[in-house]
Amino acid sequence: MKVYLVGGAVRDRLLGVPYDECDWVVVGATPEQMRAQGFEPVGKDFPVFLHPKTKEEYALARTERKSGHGYAGFTFHTDPSVTLEQDLIRRDLTINAMAQTDAGEVIDPYGGQRDLAAKKLRHVSPAFAEDPVRILRIARFAARYHRLGFTVAEETLALMRTMVSEGEVDHLVAERVWKELERALGEPNPEVFIEVLRACGALARIMPELDCLWGVPQRPEYHPEVDTGVHTLMSLQQAVALSDDVRLRFATLVHDLGKGVTPKSEWPRHLMHETRGVPLVKAVCERMGVPKEHRELAVLVCEQHLNCHRAFELKPATLLKMLQKLDAFRRPERVRLFTLACMADARGRTGFEDKPYPQAAYLQAAQAACAQVQSQTLIAQGIAGKALGDAINKQRVHAIGELKAAVQAG
Repeated sequence: MKVYLVGGAVRDRLLGVPYDECDWVVVGATPEQMRAQGFEPVGKDFPVFLHPKTKEEYALARTERKSGHGYAGFTFHTDPSVTLEQDLIRRDLTINAMAQTDAGEVIDPYGGQRDLAAKKLRHVSPAFAEDPVRILRIARFAARYHRLGFTVAEETLALMRTMVSEGEVDHLVAERVWKELERALGEPNPEVFIEVLRACGALARIMPELDCLWGVPQRPEYHPEVDTGVHTLMSLQQAVALSDDVRLRFATLVHDLGKGVTPKSEWPRHLMHETRGVPLVKAVCERMGVPKEHRELAVLVCEQHLNCHRAFELKPATLLKMLQKLDAFRRPERVRLFTLACMADARGRTGFEDKPYPQAAYLQAAQAACAQVQSQTLIAQGIAGKALGDAINKQRVHAIGELKAAVQAG
């Protein structure tokens, strides 16, 4: 029985970047031998075990064969005769198909070190095409390592295009798409994830509401970059610069979906695009099983981002209504995320990248001013029921009005 460190830990050690977990492959062992040594079995489709002390995953070397469509369409074979090379060749990328011995020797039968040096994301074998999830994974790796200069190899991109044209991507489970998107949004360059999916045609299949934004023009006086898709990814870059919160980044990604359904006769204007976009955002979230907090923020940013941009022009009562839609008095943290997403939108335009966005501080100050209104004081005055709600709103409007007057006075 031989044990090897495999996959991402080997790759990232060679790159000199931090990594969080170690995966191990065991060659020449049986499940019975693993259990006898105290390993805890956890794999359902093939034997994977947890180390009795470190709890790291140890998988028996295996081969796999395509037996259907999608991520689950495989049968696995494992026994002591399966070699390390046979196990490694079933992996997705050459840089992920390396192993390391206890002595530190790197075993690299498929050119992973060569591609690390060349900064290429290249598939190990034609078997890459059997699993559509690998399209999402390679796009995510491109987002992670873009800052190091990595790009997708041309032959791999061509294979991904073939997978899309042959319909393999259509078998992706929507929840798995969200899982990979969520992880990609946490990477240093999530816009690259979207760019790679567009380049191979997969984005049009898995998120057509977003893909259709490219080629949709906007008014150049407001959007010098003109193209809505370009603006969307510029906004996403700004969101990354502002926060590592994936909820914010997702909301920014989908904030302008409504522009994709603007009639061409109305181009380059997009009247009511925020209203048109809300059902599209909801549909994306429903289809992919997006978590509730992500979904709620995304809908609010889509619906209210223009109001945030116009915050200084809004009447105090209108601004209060926006805060109430944000549930700002029970969830003040949401105001911060909302305003950051709107700031990312405002700065995601050519020439506007460093422009101040005082609306964010103004909206947060308005929330804080309203929060000073104490219902207990009004209750002590004998006000109750609907009258209490009206009185609270009246005082909150007054508080916003005083804030607005102070801001206008400089």
